[in-house]
Amino acid sequence: MSSVKLPRSLVGLALGAVMVTACPAIAETLVVRASGPSAGSFSPGKRLPEGKSVTLKAGDVLTLLDGRGTRTLRGPGAFGTGASATGGGGSSIASFIGTRTTARSRTGAVRSGLMPTAPRSPNLWYVDMSKQTTACVPDPTNIKLWRPASADAGTVVVAGKGVSGKIAFEAGQSLVEWPVAELPVREGVSYQLSGGGLAKPVTIRFTILAPSADGLEGTASTLIARKCDAQLDLLIETVALPDPAPDIPG
Repeated sequence: MSSVKLPRSLVGLALGAVMVTACPAIAETLVVRASGPSAGSFSPGKRLPEGKSVTLKAGDVLTLLDGRGTRTLRGPGAFGTGASATGGGGSSIASFIGTRTTARSRTGAVRSGLMPTAPRSPNLWYVDMSKQTTACVPDPTNIKLWRPASADAGTVVVAGKGVSGKIAFEAGQSLVEWPVAELPVREGVSYQLSGGGLAKPVTIRFTILAPSADGLEGTASTLIARKCDAQLDLLIETVALPDPAPDIPG
C-alpha cells in the first residue's frame, strides 16, 4: 500500500491544531465586588487566573464569578480562586441571562401569594422599577417593566425630557410592556418614575447593549463596564454558590 506524504507545512498545522485542542485556554475568574482593606487590589472587572490563590485581611469581602456562578470570600485567610462547588441549573441560568427570553416573555398577572417573601426579578433584562440605576437593555423596542410588589393595582407616572406618560399595573400583575412609542428609549436617556407603589421617585437611565452570547463572565463584565449596578447585584445573587472556607485560616 502506498502512503501519502503531506507537505511539511500542513503537518505543522495539523500538529498545532491537536495541541490547541489538547491544551484549552486557561480559565479565568472575574472580580465582581470587593470591599475592605484590600479592595484596592481587586477592582470590579479584574480577571484572576483560576489556579491563583488570594490572601485576604480581616474585614475583606471579595465576590468572584466564573461560568459556574458566584462565590463570596471573607477574610482573613488564603483562598483559591476556582469554585469548589458546581453550579446547578445551567439551562435556567441561560434562560435568566439570555436576551431572547425577554423577547419571548409575555406580560400577565403573577399572584403575589405565589411569590417569595423577597421577590427577585426572574429575568436579568427586565427593568426593576424599584431600583434607581442605569438599566442595560438589549432591545430598546422591547422593554419590560417589572415591580417586586404586585398585590395592588397601581399607575406609574413617567417623566423624561420633553415627554411624559403613565404605565398601569393591574392587581396581581408584576410585568408590563414599556410604552416605547410614547416614551422612546435611546442610549443615555433617563426617566423619572413615581407613584405606583414607589416610596419615592426613582430615576432610571437606559443604556443599549449590542447582541452577545458571552455567558456569565461576559455578561457580568458588560454590566460592570456600563455601571448597571442593580442588574449586577441581581446576577450575583441569582447564581450564588456556597461561600468557601479559606484554604489557609487567617
